[in-house]
Amino acid sequence: MVDLWALGFVFLAGLLTALATGIGAVPFLIFSEVSDRWNVALWGVASGIMLSASVFGLVFEALGPSVRVSSQGVSVTSVPQRVWLLLVGGLLAGAVVVFVAHDIIEATDVDPGEYAEADFRRLVLILGVLTVHSFPEGVAVGVSFADLGIAGGTEVFGVAVPLLAVFMTVAISIHNVPEGVAISIPLRSMGVPDWKLVQWSVFSSLPQPIGAVLAFYFVRVARELLPAGFGFAAGAMIYLVITEFLPEAREIGSTLPNGGRRELVGGFTAGVVAMVPLLLV
Repeated sequence: MVDLWALGFVFLAGLLTALATGIGAVPFLIFSEVSDRWNVALWGVASGIMLSASVFGLVFEALGPSVRVSSQGVSVTSVPQRVWLLLVGGLLAGAVVVFVAHDIIEATDVDPGEYAEADFRRLVLILGVLTVHSFPEGVAVGVSFADLGIAGGTEVFGVAVPLLAVFMTVAISIHNVPEGVAISIPLRSMGVPDWKLVQWSVFSSLPQPIGAVLAFYFVRVARELLPAGFGFAAGAMIYLVITEFLPEAREIGSTLPNGGRRELVGGFTAGVVAMVPLLLV
């Protein structure tokens, strides 16, 4: 049985990542717009962080003691076949779930000439897409807390928190900032008041604490399936980065010199470098 305090702790971590989405809307309260250059760089940072966290954090954690990281590099010893099957199955399941959910939402047709409430429908569509994205990110936070309260973690408010959970919470929070920017741009063009941009941005990420609690409960009561849980979270995030984050950055940077590649690569590199300490865990 999972203690209620543990569920509450994980919920608060997921809520923290959701609130971070609102930070992306704050610049619109101060400036008339956020430059494409900065927007591309932010998407690059988010992509670098998410890919690093997925591979170096979730995938390596799923493989357990079979993976050893040192100054000489990464070495993988014999991994049980069962672990490989669970990990690969989880990776595929995470990608498929996000693909199917996103495909269903994208099939929603919003035609301003056909619907009297087109703006409202467009708003629902935008929020729906980002909500689908936010749930697997919450799952990533939840599975990273699998060893919450077990000796050896980093003490936070008197509770032993796995270092992976600290990194994952920070990584998802940083990633959510450009998500907030992304949702604020179209909403502002629809005439949504600036002060409401923060509310809508946070609202789009509210599934994260829910996903975090559900995933945490799952891996605590079925620890033998933990590699699948890590794989699911990693697969979902890697799929989102490859099919959504990087293409979004390329589209925004299409009007910049060299298509914004310098900003994207610079941001991506900064995101990866920021996650390097995770290699030393």
